[in-house]
Amino acid sequence: MTSAQVDEGQVDKGQPGGNAGDAGTSGEGYQRGLGARQIQMIAIGGAIGTGLFLGAGKAIDRAGPSLILAYVVAGLVIFFIMRALGELLMYRPVSGSFSEYAREFIGPFFGFVTGWTYWLFWVVTGITEVTAAATYMTYWWNIPQWLSALVFTVILYGANLISVKLFGELEFWFSMVKVTAIIGMILICAGVLTVGFSDAGDTATVSNLWNDGGFFPNGITGTLMTLQIVMFAFLAVELVGVTAGESKDPKTVLPKAINTVPWRIAVFYVGALIMILSVVPWSTFKPGVSPFVKAFEEMGLGVGAAIVNFVVLTAALSSCNSGMYSTGRMLRDLALNGQGPRAFTKLTKNGLPLVGTTFSAALMLVGVWINYQWPGEAFNYVVSFATISGMWAWIMILISQIRYRRMADAGMLPQSSFKAPGAPYTSWFALCFIGMVIVMMAIDKDARISLYCAPLWALILFVSYRVLQARNPEQAGKKTTSGSH
Repeated sequence: MTSAQVDEGQVDKGQPGGNAGDAGTSGEGYQRGLGARQIQMIAIGGAIGTGLFLGAGKAIDRAGPSLILAYVVAGLVIFFIMRALGELLMYRPVSGSFSEYAREFIGPFFGFVTGWTYWLFWVVTGITEVTAAATYMTYWWNIPQWLSALVFTVILYGANLISVKLFGELEFWFSMVKVTAIIGMILICAGVLTVGFSDAGDTATVSNLWNDGGFFPNGITGTLMTLQIVMFAFLAVELVGVTAGESKDPKTVLPKAINTVPWRIAVFYVGALIMILSVVPWSTFKPGVSPFVKAFEEMGLGVGAAIVNFVVLTAALSSCNSGMYSTGRMLRDLALNGQGPRAFTKLTKNGLPLVGTTFSAALMLVGVWINYQWPGEAFNYVVSFATISGMWAWIMILISQIRYRRMADAGMLPQSSFKAPGAPYTSWFALCFIGMVIVMMAIDKDARISLYCAPLWALILFVSYRVLQARNPEQAGKKTTSGSH
């Protein structure tokens, strides 16, 4: 579908439970250019970011080896969230999945809030990640930070406007670098433990997991206080849901990608931490230092620092690339439902949301400039908002799935071909867990900042929605574009 057709109002979002389009074009007008290989890597890459490569240092300092248990429990919750999302996706695969489901099963206002909040999440994340990528470049070359940030933003913006397939290829290789780095670290640590090579060979032992103060050196409270760091590391795992409208075979590919969540978490988080904390005692790690870099240093492998810097650079660019992709789709979904400027509905001939992506990329550039000019506390307030806004999407997914399952069981809607096991109990458990994490964030003075911006953003959205209602009450009250149920 061309942008001219969108302007003429010829938009069909697809029928509930259907494929929403043929093999080449989705019912939303997007090109189905993402294959199984790319979707799998997008799913894997979404669970591996700077939260693991950098943030784990602070979490280890707080919880010690018990951080492993925190990742196991949080990983189980993430799996429940993803299976809830999978059930909804197989009921109706759409690109603006989170806001679409919130609009349909909770109400138009919640669809409005979810769409704009998830958009803001990725804009803020894009700002921080492209700035971080520019900072990492100074490790090798003494070039202005703003110049690197500008080059990265322009390159990723251009890639996202060429084709969705190019976005998928970039994300595939970004994810491949991250996966290779973690597997490499695991193999090296396994070699140190079994063969005993490197400077850490004499002291490396699995008993390091409990010898230095026990498995819970700072008590259960210390472990609980790391949950917000752990959940932050998993933000963006839900990105695979945004790809639904552009997957070549969503009914087959998406369930397979979602079902890989347990082993991804087991290998890349739990496995990596077990190996690192066995080779290097947990008390060696400090906040602000990548545990991967520190482990290489302790093993006497200095080249590891340069390798990890490259991997973290890749992780930052991957996150920014995902932000470019998802923001345009979210803005278009909002516009199609009358909850955003109509200009955002336009697609290029290749089925790409030009205006929405351009608008978001422009804001990312402004954010980089602000960060360069005023790198103070005000900017940190905005950055920290990413955590709570990302978890809002998870909350909406879970509530939507609970309500969908209730309606499907009552025969009001078709059953999904990919039911979440144990639901709705698993979904309720995940909601309670997220609630506990938010309480922990409120208690922790370092994480509390994440909650400060939420009321202000909520007020802005409430006022905006009221204005929308006054101008166009029919659109504001519409539950979903796929028809009423």
